[in-house]
Amino acid sequence: MSENVTVNEENADMGEYMIRCENLVKIYKTDEIEVVALQGLDLDVKKGELMAIVGNSGSGKSTLLNMLGGLDRPSAGSLYIDGKNLLKFSDKDYMQYKRETVGFVWQNNARNLIPYLTAVQNVEMPMILSSKKERRKRAEELLEKVGLSHRKNSRLGQMSGGEQQRVAIAIALANKPRLLLADEPTGSVDTKTSNKILDIFKELNRTEGITVVIVTHDVKLANHIDRVVAIRDGRTSSEIVRKRSYKAELDEMGEMLTHEENEEEQTHEELAVLDRSGRLQIPKEQLEALGLRGGDRVKVELDSDGGGIRLIPPAQ
Repeated sequence: MSENVTVNEENADMGEYMIRCENLVKIYKTDEIEVVALQGLDLDVKKGELMAIVGNSGSGKSTLLNMLGGLDRPSAGSLYIDGKNLLKFSDKDYMQYKRETVGFVWQNNARNLIPYLTAVQNVEMPMILSSKKERRKRAEELLEKVGLSHRKNSRLGQMSGGEQQRVAIAIALANKPRLLLADEPTGSVDTKTSNKILDIFKELNRTEGITVVIVTHDVKLANHIDRVVAIRDGRTSSEIVRKRSYKAELDEMGEMLTHEENEEEQTHEELAVLDRSGRLQIPKEQLEALGLRGGDRVKVELDSDGGGIRLIPPAQ
C-alpha cells in the first residue's frame, strides 16, 4: 500500500475508531444534472462496534455504504477507515483495501453467490490464492460459524433465502476482514429468519471482534442493536441509542427472553445529532407540529434556567 495511506500525525487519534467521517460529500454529475447524495455527513464508529444505519430511500445511506466498502470515491470531506485516508487511495490501494480490510454482504444473493457452485466452494472463492487444503478448512469453519455445516455441498437452488444469506456472510468473512458491511441483510426474509441472521452478526461481533455496520430501512432493527444512526437528506440527523446494552439486558432477564418480548419494551431513546459545525436536523414530525418547514427562519432562545433551548416560530 502506498505511503500516503499510512497512519500519520494527521490521523494519530484514530486508535479507537474503525470509521471516521467528517463533512463527507458525494456529488454525482452528468452533463445536464448534479445530484448531491451526501452533504456534509459526520460519523464515528469505534473498533469492535456493531451498529446500524437507517434512512429512507434517497437519504444517502447506500451512497455512504458504497464509499465505506471502497466501491465509490468521496467528492470531498474526510473519510478514514482503520487508520487509512480513503481520499488519498490509488486504484491499487482500493483493490488491496477491498481484499484485506472490508467484507461485504449484499441484499441480492445473486451478487453474493455463484449458483453452480456448492456452498463450501462459494466460500472458498475469495481465498483463491490460498492453498486448496487451507481454503477448504477455512470455508468449512466459516459455514459452521453460520450454522450451515450440513449444507456445505448444497447449491444455490437447494437452499432457502435465509440459508443463502448465511452463506453470503461466510463468504464476506473468508479473508478475515476487520470491517463487515451488510446492505439490507434481512430485507428479503421473514422475521424469524431475520432474527437468526442478526444473531449471527452479534455473535461474530462478540467472538471475533469484527466491526459490523448494517444498512437498512427497517427502524425496528434498533430493538436488537445498541446504536442506530439515522441519515436524512445526506446528513446524520439522529441516533437511536439503547439505554442499557443489549448484552446487559439479556444477562439480567435471562436467555429465555424472546425477541418479541424485547420489542415491547421501551429500551431506546432517539437523540438529535449536532454536526461538527453546530448544525442540527429537527425531525419532520416535530417541525410540522410547530408549523415550520425546511428553510423557515426561527428564533432560538435559551430556557430561563439555561437547561435547554426553544425554537420560536416566526410571528404570524
